[in-house]
Amino acid sequence: MSTVSGDKTVSDPEAFPGRRWLLPSAVIHDLDPSALRPGRRPRRTARDWIVDFSCFLLAVLIGMIGADAVGNNPHVSHSAATLDQLLGALACAAVWLRRRWPLGLAVATIPLGLLSDSAGGACAIALFTLAVHRPFRYVAWVGGINIVLVPVTFRLRPDADLPYVVSVVFAVLLISAIIGWGLLVRSKRQLMLSLRDRARRAETEARLRAEQAQRLAREAIAREMHDVLAHRLTLLSVHAGALEFRPDAPREEVARAAGVIRESAHEALQDLREIIGVLRAGDHDDTGRPQPTLVALDTLVAESREAGMKVVLDSRVTDPAAVPASVGRTAYRIAQEGLTNARKHAPGTEVTVTVSGGPGCGLVVSVRNPAPEGTVPHVPGSGQGLIGLTERATLAGGRLEHGAEPDGAFRVEAWLPWP
Repeated sequence: MSTVSGDKTVSDPEAFPGRRWLLPSAVIHDLDPSALRPGRRPRRTARDWIVDFSCFLLAVLIGMIGADAVGNNPHVSHSAATLDQLLGALACAAVWLRRRWPLGLAVATIPLGLLSDSAGGACAIALFTLAVHRPFRYVAWVGGINIVLVPVTFRLRPDADLPYVVSVVFAVLLISAIIGWGLLVRSKRQLMLSLRDRARRAETEARLRAEQAQRLAREAIAREMHDVLAHRLTLLSVHAGALEFRPDAPREEVARAAGVIRESAHEALQDLREIIGVLRAGDHDDTGRPQPTLVALDTLVAESREAGMKVVLDSRVTDPAAVPASVGRTAYRIAQEGLTNARKHAPGTEVTVTVSGGPGCGLVVSVRNPAPEGTVPHVPGSGQGLIGLTERATLAGGRLEHGAEPDGAFRVEAWLPWP
């Protein structure tokens, strides 16, 4: 059995490696159907040969006891005793066919058991094999016929030592015990197969859960990388564009812009190192610098103002530090992406960042900018950040809406739960 995962095909490990000879060939076939050659029957294992030879010896031993009893039975003639022994020998030889044709052998031994006491051992083994290898409906029919024929058998050949009723009751109990033993063995094998199937399903589900967890982790890291690096790189773009279009700017302004570029590049590299560190360490929360929360919103706005943006911050939250860390981090990333989008798509406009709310009613973050004046060049990859923000807000248990307003302004507004 094999499982397809992504572009790779993963084969299930071999069932019970190194101990296959201890299991019946039928069980090995059920556990690992791929091991069976096309058009061929399962090959007997060492255990099968031992069990089959033991069953043959047991049938011969019981047949010899039955042949001796028939020979000494005064109710049976010499010719009938000879026929009984010949039929018993034939039944013992047929025991070797019990794995290939369990139902056919069990049906064939019904008349043999009726005509021959020497075939009693072979009949019992055939009935046991049928109970092990075939569904209960076949066992019920064949076992029922054997039980019905028990009184007829002892009527034709009465036992020399036991009364008729005792012989019949004993034979019926013996047949019932053989059937019960066979059904017990079959149920144990089915239990083993069901446990194996459950283990395979559990392994497959665990592998799928691990792949899903890896995929979610990659998506979270990708969102973090977009939110962080996009902000830094747009700052670099703004200041580099200013230097390009104003080569005659005062020396102090050029030095300040160069300093901002250097600082933004350093911060971008530091953030990139943190993301790579998360990928290597596999721990998103315990490596690198602390993740920004709502408290760092003032710093974010100050950086944007230093880059030349017109930003108005309207914070109506009394204590930003009281906002839960996960909610504050999501709010910070939403404001950061909103400022980045405004810087790319509406340069020179005044951006208003509004934060309001409180415990129990949620936290509302809104970033609004008016329509830009003139034509703004198209920025490649536009819209991906808003998709990531929507996913981020949904994962936090909130919602996010964005779009243009009637006056041409663009608004990004999110509501986040604040218990």
